[in-house]
Amino acid sequence: MPKRILQGTVVSDANDKTVTVLVERRFMHPMVKKVVRRSKKYRAHDENNTFKVGDIVRIEECRPISKNKSWTVISETK
Repeated sequence: MPKRILQGTVVSDANDKTVTVLVERRFMHPMVKKVVRRSKKYRAHDENNTFKVGDIVRIEECRPISKNKSWTVISETK
């Protein structure tokens, strides 16, 4: 089964080897026919603490690393 890849913005890098990534998705509301934005925060593994707040990154699904961490950062998007 392929791993999901999401793109978002780093909103926190306070924890060691962990970043919090805010991923925003947009969809058309079925009744109102208006574009709605929904966002969710994911904890992602950052082995070398290379990513800082404000970076746009891509995260990939992986095995559970801790209770809340099951994503890993693969690259930074320009």
